[in-house]
Amino acid sequence: MNVRRFTLPALSGTAALAIVALSAGAASAHVTVTPNVTSAGSYAVLTFSVGHGCEGSPTTKLAIAMPEEIPSVTPTVNPSWTIEKVAEKLDEPIKDAHGNELTERIAKVVYTAKTPLVDGYRDTVELSVQLPDAAGETLAFPVVQSCAKGETGWIETTAEGQDAEELEHPAPTVTITEASGEGHHGGAAGDEKADAEDGDHEAGDADGEDGNGLAIGGLVAGLGGLALGGVALARSGKKA
Repeated sequence: MNVRRFTLPALSGTAALAIVALSAGAASAHVTVTPNVTSAGSYAVLTFSVGHGCEGSPTTKLAIAMPEEIPSVTPTVNPSWTIEKVAEKLDEPIKDAHGNELTERIAKVVYTAKTPLVDGYRDTVELSVQLPDAAGETLAFPVVQSCAKGETGWIETTAEGQDAEELEHPAPTVTITEASGEGHHGGAAGDEKADAEDGDHEAGDADGEDGNGLAIGGLVAGLGGLALGGVALARSGKKA
């Protein structure tokens, strides 16, 4: 996995080029994103799906631009693609969720197909990110889909009051929802609660087993005492 760095001015030029030089032919289906969670502040896995090439041409590359609100990203390895993280320097350092100072952010993740994905066949790539604590905000992830012939820029976003259905090449988007009681780790708090409950059940089972063992031991000891008492009584009778 390669990480390439460049400055903000260079990024601006690249973004402008992507907007102006769109596809030579439109794909017949959108590139979409599906998050496993959308809660504000949660760690989410974003699954990007592509199922068609550009006017029938096989897909060779997916360049996914990351919103500024997400400074770091962990791409999932896909054996059919090579991965490159493209970094940009920040004007001012920021702190991540763990308090570490960041002087740059990952601005783009590029998946390049080892073998071109034939039109009509579907594949997915995944990115792990922490969503910002901004319930109600919609984040756009513009994707440029390069093909053996031409490319399609899935980079359009809606203007205020515009219907997303009107866009010909919409950028994949994720709308952040209110934080849930599951915590900021995509259900980690719920898992911890389940683990704690399992521990309680195990402890209860162990206590039950110990209690049963003690009861059986007591019964055996009692029977043994009665037997010894009977023997003693018989002996005393013979002596008399």
